Formats: sequence, structure tokens, C-alpha cells
Amino acid sequence: MNYQEVLAQARKTLGPLCKACPECNGRACRNTMPGPGAKGIGDVAIRNYDQWKAIRVNMDTLVEGGPVDPSVELFGHHFAYPFFAGPVGAVSLHYGEAYNDQSYNEIVVRACAKNGILAFTGDGVDPHVMEAATEAIMKQTGCGIPTIKPWNQETVQSKFELVMQASPVAIAMDIDAAGLPFLKNMTPPAGSKSTAELKAIIDQCPVPFIVKGIMTLKGAKKAYEAGASAIVVSNHGGRVLDQCPSTAEVLEKIAQAYKGKMTILVDGGIRSGVDVFKALALGADGVLIARPFVTALYGGEDAGVQTYIQKIADELVDTMQMCGAHRISEITREMIWTD
Repeated sequence: MNYQEVLAQARKTLGPLCKACPECNGRACRNTMPGPGAKGIGDVAIRNYDQWKAIRVNMDTLVEGGPVDPSVELFGHHFAYPFFAGPVGAVSLHYGEAYNDQSYNEIVVRACAKNGILAFTGDGVDPHVMEAATEAIMKQTGCGIPTIKPWNQETVQSKFELVMQASPVAIAMDIDAAGLPFLKNMTPPAGSKSTAELKAIIDQCPVPFIVKGIMTLKGAKKAYEAGASAIVVSNHGGRVLDQCPSTAEVLEKIAQAYKGKMTILVDGGIRSGVDVFKALALGADGVLIARPFVTALYGGEDAGVQTYIQKIADELVDTMQMCGAHRISEITREMIWTD
């Protein structure tokens, strides 16, 4: 199965809102919500994509030859590649009824684990979503990262108790989900957290804790002070706030300040192995990709996910070879060009 075949099958399986574009750039879906698009005028998903493409790579083949190793060590675990499947929720609402959150998480966690990476799973109002995600991660001996919504502390504690049954690599919280409509005016309350509230949550967590949704140095400082092991530089794909910067525009300054103090991950519009390379050159330790994994799964389940992983991996290895990096640690800022 090649990637074009995956896309062709996905177009038959997906609902009417996602077009399974040759490269997911946010234009065809733009401000379609519910659906895969972004909030408001829909320009943030597009800006995420465009700003990665504005960065260019510096070719240098006057280097010693040799094999390329794209593997990485994160959270005390070895992974074949420095990119992972990001958390996705409400897949039947946004992408079509062929799969729901439970079946999606089951497949994506399994397929990613079999191909040497891991998947972040999503959360939802329905408790069965997290229960099924826990079971999926447990089947893969903990190779997965459950992502918990910013519920109140009592609810978060109960989620911790559930997901720890799977002995996950880490636990994440997408703080930026505070902007999702379904979290507002809920009982128990869910939403944004103060540094003290976040610290109280992290203090309960027995494994590395990842704060997803950091877009400023100030936000990174708060996450660090609260005790986060890692952050994800993320604007939730443009789905929670209109007209904010792209992740490519803010990553470098955050990484310069906190790389080595916390693990730095990034998502938002990263669509190729070349983009992964650029993110690493700007200081990220790893990358999350979300929507294209949905397309890949709808286009071929395990085989579709495997095909997409191999596509990104091949592009990353090729870029490393052509820019003179034999290992992930050898990717440096001078290997990319920015205007």
C-alpha cells in the first residue's frame, strides 16, 4: 500500500468535511467546525502549515558518508523516529462515522507501537473514551501517552488512577483545550489552570507530565515552575483561538530558553519529514502530527498508519543525508534557512 492509495481510500471512508488533501494544509476545510478546520476565519491552521514551508533547509553533501540513524531517546524510552501521533478527539463528529474515539485510539496506538513510535490518545466527556484508550495502551505494554482534558482536580485524579493501570510512558494534559466549547460551563468545571493548580495536578502524577498548549515564553515559564517534564508548543491546530501565531514562529525562542530543562515537543501544520527536520533544527526534541494520522487510519487502518509513518521517516532520513546529519543530535540551527 502506498500513500496515494491510502489517500484514495480515505476519500471514500471519510465524512464530507475532510477532503484527504494530498498534503493537509488547512485550506479546503478552513473554518469548518465541527470538522477538521480551524476557529474563526480559519487562518491559524493555514498559518501553521505555511510558516513551516517558509523555512528552507540548507543542503550540504560535502560531509563524511555513512548510515543515518533517525532514532531518539525520550522519557527514558527508545523510539525509531522523533515524531508521534498527536491526540485526536470526536473523530466520528469531525471525520465521519466509520470510526469513533474508542476504535480510532485502539488502531492508532497499536499501529504506532508496532512501527517504533507512540501515539497520544484523546479524552472526552464520555468516560468510555479514556477507558478504551487505557486498554489500548495497556495492550501495547504502556507504549502510548494518554492526554487528559483540563478537568477539575478531583476528576483529573480519577483519570490518573485509571490510566496508570496501563503504565504509560507519560501523561499529557492539553491545557489549550480550555478553549473548546464543550468544556465551558461544565459540572465539574473544566478549563484554564493557574500555576498553583497545575502544580497540584503534576504533584499527583507518578510519571513524566506533559503540558500541551504552550505558545509563549511566559507560558513555558509557568509550566516549568509547576514541574512539567515536557511541553508541547501547540495552538491546538487553530481550533481554540483565531489569529494567533503559528507554532513555527514561537518554537525557537521557547526552545532556547527551556531546552535541557524540559523536553520540548511541537505540533501544528507539520506535514513532512522535511518539516520534522526543521522543527528539530529549531530546538524541538520531538514532533506531534495529528490530522494526517486520521487520514491515514481512515485510508487503511494499521496498514495506512504504517504507510504514513514510513513516508515521514523516509523524508526525514533523506533530509538528514542531504544536510549532513547522521544522527538526530547532529541536526543544528545552521542546517535551516529563515528569512
